[in-house]
Amino acid sequence: MTSIPPPNHSYQCIAPDVKLGRDVELSRFINLYGCDIGDETKIGAFVEIQKNASVGKRCKISSHTFVCEGVTIEDNVFIGHGVMFINDTFSTGGPAGGARELWRETVIGNRVSIGSNATIMPVRIVDDVVIGAGSVVTSDIADPGTYAGNPARRLATQK
Repeated sequence: MTSIPPPNHSYQCIAPDVKLGRDVELSRFINLYGCDIGDETKIGAFVEIQKNASVGKRCKISSHTFVCEGVTIEDNVFIGHGVMFINDTFSTGGPAGGARELWRETVIGNRVSIGSNATIMPVRIVDDVVIGAGSVVTSDIADPGTYAGNPARRLATQK
């Protein structure tokens, strides 16, 4: 496991409870706490990954992305710029007023590619899926293929 590098002139906020795999690349201006990051993963600038989230091996998390608590990202996943994960769809008042038992987990399968500015609600996405830029994923994706739109709908199957 890679040790946490010293902060880059205070431009990184990496909590001591973060578990980093080997050869992880971290950009400046990131906020990581209570999460697990797999081997050879790259985290771009202005990314926040919250506690109880995990990112697999050989992933790329592009800049301005928010990965909230309860998100599991498997191996070889690409997350485009400005992707937002949501874990709380029922409670009121946001995290400060919401009840933890109302949250749902999100699971992103292996070899998934999520385009820039997509919003991912608490869902499960199987392996080998492409999510188009700007899409809003509101329900589970159980079949490999390409999905886009609001709400995201299947466009084509992977070959």
